[in-house]
Amino acid sequence: MTAQPLRLAVLLSGRGSNLDSILRACAAGTLPARVVQVISNRPGAGGLTLAAAAGVPVAVVDHRQFADRAGFERALDAQLAAVPCDLVVLAGFMRVLTADFVARHRGRLINIHPSLLPEFPGLDTHARALAAGVAEHGASVHFVTAAVDGGPLVAQIRVPVRADDTPDTLAARVLAAEHRLYPTVLGWYARGRLTLAGEQVQLDGLPLAAPVPFAAAGERDD
Repeated sequence: MTAQPLRLAVLLSGRGSNLDSILRACAAGTLPARVVQVISNRPGAGGLTLAAAAGVPVAVVDHRQFADRAGFERALDAQLAAVPCDLVVLAGFMRVLTADFVARHRGRLINIHPSLLPEFPGLDTHARALAAGVAEHGASVHFVTAAVDGGPLVAQIRVPVRADDTPDTLAARVLAAEHRLYPTVLGWYARGRLTLAGEQVQLDGLPLAAPVPFAAAGERDD
């Protein structure tokens, strides 16, 4: 019997460029998964238009319509339950999730962050990297825990910081690297290679001592 593709629910707040890379990988067969719904907390998010054009069901759970974070997350949980999924993928989702929400989805909630964590968690990562004078910047994929951008790391991709970089040029280069990194890591999960056991990430049944490195000029996808 052929294994069913992994069912992905994607949460986003913006234009959806990482969603696009995921959809392309699914269509190409390099990511054995399908996006079953896309949810945004922002009604005007470009990612919703992108998803709808690809025939993916979309939903809006607008955080501004709720009195508190708990109410928002109850509605988000209800929308996730309405279209069953195997993995919740955060792709530019600009809301901090509570410990209760994370606990309900533990081990099947994953995020990509535009820095080499633990450096530069939170916002404005590219400007902060330039201000710090680092030689390398990049992106990290991690399982989500209650600590903001502090969950167990899976993989990282590095890009060089150039002398003439601005936050915008560095952001564009990191984003292009994210589009290589995220579908590959999701593919590991889809093939049963990647799991979270307690606080320990395991790849191919072995604990990861450090995040899997992806080079700036290429990627590791074996």
